[in-house]
Amino acid sequence: MVSSPHEAMHRIFEEYPALFSSVAEVLGVPFGTPISMTALPTDLTETRPLERRLDTLLRFETEEEGEFLLAVEAQGKRDPAKPASWAYYLSYLYNKYGQHPALLVICQNRATAEWASQPVHIGPPQWASLILRPLVAGPHNMPVITRETEARKDPVLATLAAITHADNPDVGAILKAVSSTLGTLPEKLSIPLSELVTQGLGKRPVREQWRNLMAVDTSFYKSWIVEEIRDESREEGRSQGLAQALLLVLEGRGIALSEQERERITACEDSERLNQWMLRALTAESAAEVFAEDASDEASSAVEDRP
Repeated sequence: MVSSPHEAMHRIFEEYPALFSSVAEVLGVPFGTPISMTALPTDLTETRPLERRLDTLLRFETEEEGEFLLAVEAQGKRDPAKPASWAYYLSYLYNKYGQHPALLVICQNRATAEWASQPVHIGPPQWASLILRPLVAGPHNMPVITRETEARKDPVLATLAAITHADNPDVGAILKAVSSTLGTLPEKLSIPLSELVTQGLGKRPVREQWRNLMAVDTSFYKSWIVEEIRDESREEGRSQGLAQALLLVLEGRGIALSEQERERITACEDSERLNQWMLRALTAESAAEVFAEDASDEASSAVEDRP
């Protein structure tokens, strides 16, 4: 299953193709300034039942080099099979389009980035018929941008840098610089960039810090990030309302609750479970009957887990 960080690392180039010029400059491999760009199909499947898909494929036109293809791959971990796939992609693209392809690999892990950076010689030891040399951007070479003044110089590059440095010890300062910068940009740019950062952070704990920064540092509220925060707040409020209603029903039916049982109800954030308890409370004669099926489930689970 494709992860959200994987999507963010290559999709940012689909949304902002000019980012490649900034990344190439950071990597010390100059490419001409693009004068046009075309997004191409990423499906490299052959007629036989073998599916091969790139993450992102773009065609650039420059005044200096003319046209070239850029294949962007997001790589989360070492994969011994990948170099062969990448070599296939490049040879296929060269054959299909008749244009020279470049491969850019984006990583969030330093070890993975350094692995992907190694040239791969394809052919016998005495003569490599093909040498695979990807451009690789990752925590080993992307800038650590912790100042808003630096982030403002190139917000899109700062966004990609934040994604690649998701595991950096200074990620809090990195995200702060990006969020402060996004708050000064037009919504048509700030909203998609903020979404890309959220995707890029995946399920890391720092994702909550990023959402808090977005809620404080930005004034736009159309982003799905803010909507997600609102949805969670609505769900939390709904759970609290159900818990209070359940307590009233139990009190009205004269069913006594211990402090532990009362705390169990008020601390529950699962609306479905609260609804189940509510239905039982309408006919239960004691608190034990309200929680009876839960206790039975827990006991069954304990027996199943017993060696």
